[in-house]
Amino acid sequence: MKTFTPKNLKTKELHGHLLGAIGPRPIAFASTVNKEGIPNLSPYSFFNVFSANPPILIFSPARRVRDNTTKHTLQNCEDTKEVVVNIVNYDIVQQMSLSSTEYSEGVNEFVKSGLTMLESDVVKPPRVKESPVHFECKVKDIIYLGNEGGAGNLIISEVVKIHINDDILDENGKIDQHKIDQVARMGGDWYTRANQGLFEVRKPLTTLGIGVDQIPDDIRLSDILTGNDLGKLGNIEKLPTETEVESFVKEENLKQYILNENIENIHHKAQEYLRSKDVFSAWCILLAKKNN
Repeated sequence: MKTFTPKNLKTKELHGHLLGAIGPRPIAFASTVNKEGIPNLSPYSFFNVFSANPPILIFSPARRVRDNTTKHTLQNCEDTKEVVVNIVNYDIVQQMSLSSTEYSEGVNEFVKSGLTMLESDVVKPPRVKESPVHFECKVKDIIYLGNEGGAGNLIISEVVKIHINDDILDENGKIDQHKIDQVARMGGDWYTRANQGLFEVRKPLTTLGIGVDQIPDDIRLSDILTGNDLGKLGNIEKLPTETEVESFVKEENLKQYILNENIENIHHKAQEYLRSKDVFSAWCILLAKKNN
């Protein structure tokens, strides 16, 4: 068995050991607003419930390891003392991941991830309509655990209103653990789906995804492509060029297929590429059909 002393490890290495060993971790999909009322949406897996009376949730937007900066969520909670914790299920996991992209301050991650803002009853931050459960919260305290990169900031939040989607309730009005279909974070790019097991979602940290809002309407409003599909498509840094699309069609011998197939079947084909993690090919076949 290998043994380590934390102070002798680089923060990135220690971070990897901690997150690789301690899981699955629930996800606080935190929506906040800044002093000007501009929304922010970001997920945090340093999160759990710590009290029922009073109802207390705690999550931690840690200082960034790479440059020791803090998250917009922390600043907003300091300024407004309000947050909504939205629960993440499998249906929105890709859009949730896309929202963690390091967009500049003032960019609305609801718009970029293609999720819907829903007005809250008690607090100013909007809720995520597609989330199965929303907790409107007042920030009671913030505990700062350090000043170096990787240090956590515990946001202690008291729940003041709960919203639960009727679709996840059983016949007794309780949350059905199969229907809620929650996901949780593991180490690296790995997640776990509570009722099925492990799956992988590539982190959108090294590139700036174009966002769901930049997907053409005839693709974004598809009856075939799901929110998770759109999240994958929106996480590409730039669209394939016309030349790349033409080369793809020629190499894959798809010209007649694209000309003859209806849009629904093309979208199903794009889904196949997305399921095999080939986002580039999915975009190429969608754009090839759009251009013909």
